[in-house]
Amino acid sequence: MPYEPPTHRVERSMRATLGVRSVAGVDEVGRGAWAGPVTVCAAITGLRRAPEGLTDSKLLTPKRRTALAAVLTGWVTSYALGHASNEEIDRLGMTAALRLAATRALDDLPERPDAVILDGKHNYLGGPWRVRTVIKGDQSCVAVAAASVIAKVQRDAAMAELGTEYAPFAFEDNAGYPSPVHRAALEEFGPTGQHRLSWSYLDTMPRWQHLKKVREDADTGEQLGFDF
Repeated sequence: MPYEPPTHRVERSMRATLGVRSVAGVDEVGRGAWAGPVTVCAAITGLRRAPEGLTDSKLLTPKRRTALAAVLTGWVTSYALGHASNEEIDRLGMTAALRLAATRALDDLPERPDAVILDGKHNYLGGPWRVRTVIKGDQSCVAVAAASVIAKVQRDAAMAELGTEYAPFAFEDNAGYPSPVHRAALEEFGPTGQHRLSWSYLDTMPRWQHLKKVREDADTGEQLGFDF
């Protein structure tokens, strides 16, 4: 299916209306996985013409995505990755874990950006960053698209490495996301040290349900579950 290439329209608007100079595109991968970290990439691209074929990582084949990521890591002005582990996700909840991973990525950039374009409609980053959220920003904004491709390829590679240690779970194929092979391995062997234990998949596995972690809201004491 043909798609419109991403542009610098949002970044140009932010420069004009906010008076900012450096804008980072931010995108995440791993939000809905059963295992592994959530990974956030922050990328600064400036206003240069994007490499041909750049778009949301989910619209690319694995082969094309990997080849494009190799180009992007040398093409972007700078980029950095931040991660929040499965243990941090269980302890903090996904929104706070995303904020932690994004902050780690932004703090690791060689130069602090003046503003951020964040993919999606929810600003999980918050202050002190100047943030503009863009629905489907990974398709429409150059810097966010670049971040989406780099984040996806880097996390997939890390999960593939874990696949050599946890062979029955086929992390090299599913990157920790739900799949029939992943579910079958969970039902037979139970969750590994890489699995998120607050996720509701354990509710459907009576043999391992006793391992489920329930996070309590620090203010109310209410037990919080997750529907992933």
